[in-house]
Amino acid sequence: MDKLLKGLPWWVKWIGIPVIALVIFGGLVASLISIVVGLLFKVVVFVILVGALVFVVKRVTSSSSGDRRDW
Repeated sequence: MDKLLKGLPWWVKWIGIPVIALVIFGGLVASLISIVVGLLFKVVVFVILVGALVFVVKRVTSSSSGDRRDW
């Protein structure tokens, strides 16, 4: 591979080849990034909802523990 690229101008190595790779694999890269971002968003929403649920349950049980009333 080194012999193949040795005689080429610098712009082919550093501009041409990466642009061709992005054109060919750009859709794959974009879909992988969207999957990762979507998964991270769902994880953050899950953590927020679980935290809110725990907060509400602790708040309700601590306020009703003084009254000792059942629902």
